Amino acid sequence: MTNKIKFSFLLGIFFTFISVSSFAQLEKGKLVDGIAAVIGDEIILESDIDEQMNYAAQQGTAGANKCQVMESIMNNKIIVYEAKKDTLIENRTAAIKENASLKYNQILGQFPDEKTMLTAYKFRTGYEMKSAIEKIDSDQYYGQAKYQSITQKADVTPNEVTDFYNMYKLQLPEVKDEVTLAQISIYPKLTEAHKDEIIARLKKIKQDILNGESFDSQARIYSEDPGSAPNGGLMKNISKGQMVKPFEAAALNLQEGEISDPVESEFGYHIIQLERKSGKIYDARHILIATTPTPAEIEAAKKELDVIRTSIIDGKITFKDAAFKYSDDKKTKFNAGVLTDNQGSDKMERLSLTPTLGYQIAGLNKGDITDVYEDELNRRKAVSIVKIEEVIPAHQLTIETDYDRIKQLALNKKRNEMVDKWVKQKLPGIFISIDNRYADCSFDPDLKKSVLTK
Repeated sequence: MTNKIKFSFLLGIFFTFISVSSFAQLEKGKLVDGIAAVIGDEIILESDIDEQMNYAAQQGTAGANKCQVMESIMNNKIIVYEAKKDTLIENRTAAIKENASLKYNQILGQFPDEKTMLTAYKFRTGYEMKSAIEKIDSDQYYGQAKYQSITQKADVTPNEVTDFYNMYKLQLPEVKDEVTLAQISIYPKLTEAHKDEIIARLKKIKQDILNGESFDSQARIYSEDPGSAPNGGLMKNISKGQMVKPFEAAALNLQEGEISDPVESEFGYHIIQLERKSGKIYDARHILIATTPTPAEIEAAKKELDVIRTSIIDGKITFKDAAFKYSDDKKTKFNAGVLTDNQGSDKMERLSLTPTLGYQIAGLNKGDITDVYEDELNRRKAVSIVKIEEVIPAHQLTIETDYDRIKQLALNKKRNEMVDKWVKQKLPGIFISIDNRYADCSFDPDLKKSVLTK
């Protein structure tokens, strides 16, 4: 029972993990390897199993053996396979393909040239690498969509949470040292002279294009957008509402082929060329010059935030009100500045904090506020202060102190049971073949009956 309950938790987090583990495979160049199983027309690679084994160990689920991990991946591939046939799930093949190209270009922007990148990631061609990214994103989208449709009505009552806790309390994980933090971050303001310099640069680039230079080549040379610059500034199939408002307003007011004057957005200044517009979808090229502050502008921002910090310490304004009034972090300013992790929890493990944040709060106690320090927010230079709202020592989960977490675990278990039942209903109609090295695995009997070995 111990392994069974832990393994079901692993299954419950698979669709979050798929984007992490599969991209780890991409980084290691292990996508071309031994085929462990075939589910319909879906393939499970030996590296898929190895990566999830490693992830299980990192999550404290080392008790899951290779056969259990194989069974988990098979169940999830069944979900992906069925999702792609489900007409109620929106077909996003074109968008996924386009997004794969954007991700490819973003990665390429971190290397001096394509050959260096392909060598580092152990791919033979750019097409092979793009296909790998596309497959990862496709599995993630379809798997999550189907998982959500199967489990959308799942819920647990307080009595079910209590029963779950009483049954599994000895197996529940220990909570590591955690903190609750609130943050105020501001972007350094550029001087008018600095803004004028950026605008003048973009006007010069625009004039060069009008005089015969191609937008494509100028974007590759000058644009500071790592995602689109390697592709000549081109972004295809943009949906209305997808881009920040100043960009979209400027782009949609252009005629096809027309180039805008410099446009300011939260990312910097752009010139934009509308390539194509069809209904609510459009293609556009842009050249971005980021608003990177000078040392003097950063220093001015530090002094501004230090005055705010002093006002908080002196009791002239609360941290909550200061965050709402001054912070440039849209994710936290309306929530008293409180930071959350990827799952939306305000309780964050110390070990999971970024090195910069972990260093800044080291040695501080509840209620303390860090000094002003240089930070990064949305890929932009910023300055920040952080308040330690709560310090939570490592402890075993209890229903008195960790009800919400236990409720989530109970809900995950119920969702997994719903998915397990759904998978078993689908098994008879799906071709499943596994490599004979897994022939002796003690899979679920219903799954075992449907499996062919090769």
